[in-house]
Amino acid sequence: MTMGRPERKYASFAARRQPGRRLGLIPAFAALLALAPFTGLRAQPAPPLAIAVRSEVQGHESRLTFTLQSCVQAESYLLETPNRAILDLPEVNFQIDPREGLPEPAPKPQKHRHRASAKETDSAKATPGPAAGAGLIASYRFGRLAPGKSRVVVDLTGPASIVSTSCAPSPGAFELTLTLAPASEAAFKAAARAGSEKQARATVQSAPPAPLPPSAGAQKPVIVLDPGHGGVDTGALGREHAIEKYVVLDFAKALGAKLRARGSYRVVFTREDDSFVSLGQRVRIARNLNAALFVSVHADALARDGDEVQGATVYTVSDRASDAEAARVAEHENKADSAAGEEAKEDASDVNDILFELTRRETRAYSHVVARSLTNYWKVAARLNKNPRRSAGFVVLKAPDVPSILLELGYLSNEEDVADLTSPAWREKATEQAAKAIDAFFAQRQPEKQPEIQPENQPENLAPTPDAPALKATQSTGN
Repeated sequence: MTMGRPERKYASFAARRQPGRRLGLIPAFAALLALAPFTGLRAQPAPPLAIAVRSEVQGHESRLTFTLQSCVQAESYLLETPNRAILDLPEVNFQIDPREGLPEPAPKPQKHRHRASAKETDSAKATPGPAAGAGLIASYRFGRLAPGKSRVVVDLTGPASIVSTSCAPSPGAFELTLTLAPASEAAFKAAARAGSEKQARATVQSAPPAPLPPSAGAQKPVIVLDPGHGGVDTGALGREHAIEKYVVLDFAKALGAKLRARGSYRVVFTREDDSFVSLGQRVRIARNLNAALFVSVHADALARDGDEVQGATVYTVSDRASDAEAARVAEHENKADSAAGEEAKEDASDVNDILFELTRRETRAYSHVVARSLTNYWKVAARLNKNPRRSAGFVVLKAPDVPSILLELGYLSNEEDVADLTSPAWREKATEQAAKAIDAFFAQRQPEKQPEIQPENQPENLAPTPDAPALKATQSTGN
């Protein structure tokens, strides 16, 4: 069974983005607005709605048009590596299925099917899919970038120029249109350099200040929870309209609540709402806080034959991937900034001296310890992948002085995993086991007992996580 394009269920997106909005509240809210001039209350206007989108080719031009509740000012520019057109907007409430801008997935090969007739074969060859690659627009994404800001990212099929960006009235609404035309490679590269400079200036002006280190009197270890993706970067899109950025945020918040309730840790989130945070900023948050542990939370999805694969996987960082699947996941996750329309940046590594290398090796040893602890406790409440501990070169795990792991909760392409990952009851059990695993990690991390440092590819030789009585429980093995 393949993951095809689902039927439109935009109401679910509206409920997600505007929780608690009920018709019965409108009269009371209107009364408050009427009193605003006398009470000093200034209600923040709601972001305009985007309710539809279409792409079309007219002559040599390609156009992407959003239907909006009201007009907004858009700033457009180009980026390369990969080739993209960017639309930066004030915050817009996109009530559009995020699959709308993605190409149709390749059909899963059908098993035990009789040979197709010549007529069927010719028909399949002669009828390309709706996303056949005509024009300059290969695919597009849209969503929130940060409070007060949204972004549209358009993947291009070739060098392009921006002909115009306009917003004009249409019957009953307004239309924001980005018009593109083919361009020479040289002209595109020049425009992309200008776009990179524009984005860099905007980033410097709007970047939030880095979190301050904890005060000298703060003795609790800092745990940074990092819900992956967010905002314009939706992450994986799965069955039953499951969206990775929401699934992992719900899980991270539930885990953070359990850890805070213990009173033993200071818990910090890289994001607590539907906003985009760059990979580098996520790492900087952990390092600036001198974090004792960094946990990045994700959920994978596979196309074609991947609906059979299920279960959680815990990743650590390594210079060489442990296997092909780990390499695939790391490559995908490391493209998060690009998916959100951010300019690619060079990896600025720390000075590679002896002290730095020793620190990094010790940190990676601790990362393997917490990964082992988590897989041991996780299997009490949830499924593990058939190969639950892997490693690869994840950018978000590269802090040389912060033990870091990446937890893939499961596969949104698997029916059973989606049922679990969207279930509050499952989340309660899984986060409790994750919290216990973190407790066990800190219990054994004594200053006088450092982990034995081993080569990256031999985490099995590290000090084992202490077994707990609860670990005698049985579990169903995932794939």
